[in-house]
Amino acid sequence: MTAAGPGSVPPAAAAQPGLPREVYVLSAVGGCVMLGLGLVLPVLPLYAATFGAGPTRIGVLVALFALMRLATSPFCGRLAVRFGERRVLVAGLLLCAVSSALTTFAGSYGQLLVFRSLGGVGSVLFSVSALATLLAIAPADRRGRASAVFEAGFLLGGICGPALGGLLALIALSAPFVAYAVLLLAAAVLTQAVLRTGRTAGAEPGRDVVRLPVLLRDRRYVVACLAAAAQGWVLFGLRSALVPAVVVAWRHDVTWVGWAFTVSAVVQALLIMPAGRAVDRAGRRPAMIAGTGVAAAAITALVFVDGYAWLVVLLGVYAAGSALLNAAPAALIGDVVAGRAGSGVAVFSMCTDVGAAVGPVVVGLVAERVSVPAAFGSGAALLVVAFVASWTLTTSSANTEESVDESAVCPT
Repeated sequence: MTAAGPGSVPPAAAAQPGLPREVYVLSAVGGCVMLGLGLVLPVLPLYAATFGAGPTRIGVLVALFALMRLATSPFCGRLAVRFGERRVLVAGLLLCAVSSALTTFAGSYGQLLVFRSLGGVGSVLFSVSALATLLAIAPADRRGRASAVFEAGFLLGGICGPALGGLLALIALSAPFVAYAVLLLAAAVLTQAVLRTGRTAGAEPGRDVVRLPVLLRDRRYVVACLAAAAQGWVLFGLRSALVPAVVVAWRHDVTWVGWAFTVSAVVQALLIMPAGRAVDRAGRRPAMIAGTGVAAAAITALVFVDGYAWLVVLLGVYAAGSALLNAAPAALIGDVVAGRAGSGVAVFSMCTDVGAAVGPVVVGLVAERVSVPAAFGSGAALLVVAFVASWTLTTSSANTEESVDESAVCPT
């Protein structure tokens, strides 16, 4: 590979222009999706229980969503090459809407499984295509900010969703699923209307395709994928699966868990935009080092914590590092892929899903058979690996787009 001078990210001393409007549209669409997901997640176990599902069957129902995302991810790149990211994105939104609407008419636990499976397929079609579209649209010197704006929509939707879902559930347990379907339909209409006429040439079929083996030879791509896997492991394995059990073991009720997660989410929401600016101004490498370092330090400190107050503080510190890790790895992926089609974004997304699917199981086993501190240590170890890998990035390669050999890129 040879560095391409025109692709270099310029110094940020001068004022930078704003982001394309399509970035904000994608953020709004992501916010609708996450708001709707937040509406149904707290209600889903209760809804499944009405069909006689116990804890194990409810766990299967929740895990199936992630497993279907994993199973579908490898096909996202091929679909985008053939049909274009915008069409795949809209199809994912519509499939999720149909899944949520059908859930309200489920007559058995088996039907519920089928409908949730459809939702998992639609979810990954949307998320991979939306990120690929974002990275194709955003200029190289503003990819950090674009990734932050995109993530901010998800964060705000995730913060507001659960509370609203609880209120809707007072009307009927099926009401959140209806609301989710309506939100997804609105998001699909918005996407079709705005992105159809926007600057989305890079997200349409017919452009060059970069092969996955070529991407895997690029250190920036590998480091970004490592960070994504560590994030999935910590967020879903440690934070979502282990922290609630630890808080309850300290003789606090479940509302204390909610407050801890809310504080963490608010910290991350407040810092996500400054993090995006830091990624563009300071560079990818410093942002990756700071993000993985802060996150690793926070999770390592959790090994030694035995009180609720310190737990909340450290979750807030982790959220600060996580804000950088929501912007920097995506910007790195954008620098590597540089608007070309292929499976690059899908595999990056899969790394998070693998961490999310494997993490809760392994963390639970380690906590039961070894100790809770050892379980926290597993997440810290992965973040340390990502931290060390971030150090290996060179300043030039972490702040430039690089061209690939012609043999590595093929036209559609």
